[in-house]
Amino acid sequence: MDFRIELVPLAVTDVDRSVAFYGDGLGWSVDHDRVVSSELRFVQVTPPGSACSICFGTGLDMMTDGSSQFIQVVVDDADAALAHLRDRGIDCDGIDEQPWGRFVRFEDPDGNRWALQQIVRAG
Repeated sequence: MDFRIELVPLAVTDVDRSVAFYGDGLGWSVDHDRVVSSELRFVQVTPPGSACSICFGTGLDMMTDGSSQFIQVVVDDADAALAHLRDRGIDCDGIDEQPWGRFVRFEDPDGNRWALQQIVRAG
């Protein structure tokens, strides 16, 4: 039996700002942006190459208001990930070198934290 994570919810306070951050800022695919009613809007975005998407919106009741996530994503090259973020104007620190990986971290406008990890194998 396979278990595939396909959707992770994020709490955001301004849906349009988050669409701009993830779609225009990070360059991720905005798969869905649907206003179902005045109380319900669903947005789904997917990082390039990922089988898992994130979602946010209004009226979804998936996360408590004011909560935040920490999500770690594996990338092939931390240097390329850092350059990509900086080229797109995303505020991020340099590369954090650890024995188990090289990390680039950033936050979205609502404080949801992301770590991009280049896995380091013992050689």
